[in-house]
Amino acid sequence: MKKLLGVTGCITGIAHTFMAAEALKKAAEAAGVQIKVETNGAIGVEDALTAEEIKEADCIIVASDKQVDMERLNGKPVIEVPVAKGIQHAAELVQEAMSGNVAIRGGKTVNNGIFRIEEKPGMGNAIYKHLMSGVSHMIPFVVAGGVLIAISFLWGIYSFDPTSDQYNPTAALLKQIGGYSMGLMVPILTAYIAQSIADRPGLVAGFVAGTIATATGSGFIGGILGGFLAGYVAFFLIKSMSGLPKQFEGLKSIFLVPLVSVVVVGVVMYLLADPVATINASMMSFLSNLQNSNPIILGIVIGCMSAFDMGGPVNKAAYVTGTLLLGQGNYYFMAGVSAACITPPILVAISTTIFKNKFTKDERAAGLVNYILGCTHITEGAIPFAAKSPLTVIPILMLGSSISAVLTYIMKVQVPAPHGGFLILALVDQPLTWVLCILAGSVVGAVIYGVTRKMVAED
Repeated sequence: MKKLLGVTGCITGIAHTFMAAEALKKAAEAAGVQIKVETNGAIGVEDALTAEEIKEADCIIVASDKQVDMERLNGKPVIEVPVAKGIQHAAELVQEAMSGNVAIRGGKTVNNGIFRIEEKPGMGNAIYKHLMSGVSHMIPFVVAGGVLIAISFLWGIYSFDPTSDQYNPTAALLKQIGGYSMGLMVPILTAYIAQSIADRPGLVAGFVAGTIATATGSGFIGGILGGFLAGYVAFFLIKSMSGLPKQFEGLKSIFLVPLVSVVVVGVVMYLLADPVATINASMMSFLSNLQNSNPIILGIVIGCMSAFDMGGPVNKAAYVTGTLLLGQGNYYFMAGVSAACITPPILVAISTTIFKNKFTKDERAAGLVNYILGCTHITEGAIPFAAKSPLTVIPILMLGSSISAVLTYIMKVQVPAPHGGFLILALVDQPLTWVLCILAGSVVGAVIYGVTRKMVAED
């Protein structure tokens, strides 16, 4: 029996990582092959692959949106895809892994008597992975900080202010702790983008660049630029010093690379601080004005982005922007993004409930699961339905998500946490209004979706 291995990882590490792992296991079982899947979730690495397992594996499927340890897989056939593909096309990936025609990672290598050359990932894909790696490390800080600050507001919006009648010591303490957590957001983002590029040597310059970005007002734009700058400077230094004798290894890793990379990155960050801070302030001002002056356009853009590829790069662009703006104290933007992401699975679930005779028994069962997935902000639950008729279903999902987002922005709902769906309702400033906004978009889309479906035979 062929032995396959899998590695899965996503930005938040709480849903897609495990959905992809489960999909690969089911696909392998159906194909009659053995598979073990390592998950790189929010809690850390589980079911880690051992060196012996990697050695014996016939092929390894890596379905991840963030950087994972790939060096250990050199010399083995490796399929590398986004985590969404691991969920949507698990069966195809398993079949490809069993074909014996998968490229070897690490360059030209003999496999089954055939010379193959590793397929290098594109520049765009590499940049996306580095950015997502930083975001995945940043999100727990945003969640913890945002939730603590939101809880402090339960005592009153000015409960942290000793001069206010609302002052409460516990609330003030929670807000302060939350503020410290949120304050680490940009340095963490920057450091782990750099670490994704240059491994541990990138961390030092990355943390310094992120701290400078925070201190100079460059914000997350400066942090992202600093992360890539720190990573590639450290990477360049490592490569340029690779010819040094082994006895200088300690000097290189502890002294030369950290010192030179911090000096170079620090100077550049300070030189760029003013223009980047201006761009950052302008963008924040633009988004703030758009929220207030034209919530309809903003909602349509966010709704279309969130439902277009459901967990893909376009969806992530909206989600990451919302998460980064949370760190800037903007709780409105994320409210619309979350509403738009929750809507597709809820829309599908409602449609399968209302139009029972237009969905098969399996689809109705999947629809019930989508209630749970939607309530927990897992947009991908709608993907199987969209995949069957993308030209019809995706526009409907985009319409439903846009309605939810537009209404959320019009009603000025604030959501302080970047994930959790309805599990964080207690922290939303207008929970009932937010739910109604989402239901409005979901019901409209569900009715249109149901009308477009044809009757199915009883099963």
